[in-house]
Formats: sequence, C-alpha cells, structure tokens
Amino acid sequence: MGDQKTDLYFVFMNFDSEYERLRADRSMEGKEKLDAYLSNKHDQLLEKLLEPNTYKKKSSLAIVDGFSVEITPEQATTVRSAKEVRVVEKNQELH
Repeated sequence: MGDQKTDLYFVFMNFDSEYERLRADRSMEGKEKLDAYLSNKHDQLLEKLLEPNTYKKKSSLAIVDGFSVEITPEQATTVRSAKEVRVVEKNQELH
C-alpha cells in the first residue's frame, strides 16, 4: 500500500454535544481542553478505520470539528462511510 498516491482531504464530523459544550468555553483553559479533545477524537477515528502508518493527520480544526489528513482515495471512501463523519472533501488547489 505504500506506493499509492495520497492527497489531502478535509474530514468534517457529525454533531457532537461534547464539542459544542467545550467550544462554548472561550477561556484559554477551555480552548486547550477543546483542542486536546478534538485531537484525541480525530486520532481515535483514524486509528479505528485505517491501518497504522498509511495516513498522516495534518491538523485538527476546532472551529468546525474537523481535520485534515493525507490519505488515498480508497481510504477517503472508508472514512466517508463512518457514522461519525458528515463530509469528506478532497483539497482543491486553486491555480
């Protein structure tokens, strides 16, 4: 699988009441808790769905409960089918 071409995808999650609760806390501590919660949540989803060392998570996006990840088109299909996921979109470069 190491030879397959990967692209950057953005993954947006379904409604999560814990995310909404944490996002409401605008303090620095609240921001840190939200960032840690999302990073862990996104990592766990990827670990559950994909083989280790076949993807590279780039960042978690606190403002939208999403993340960016370098994966193959086949992996994008797998992630797209997860019940926790709302949308998976391939990054579109503007020229």
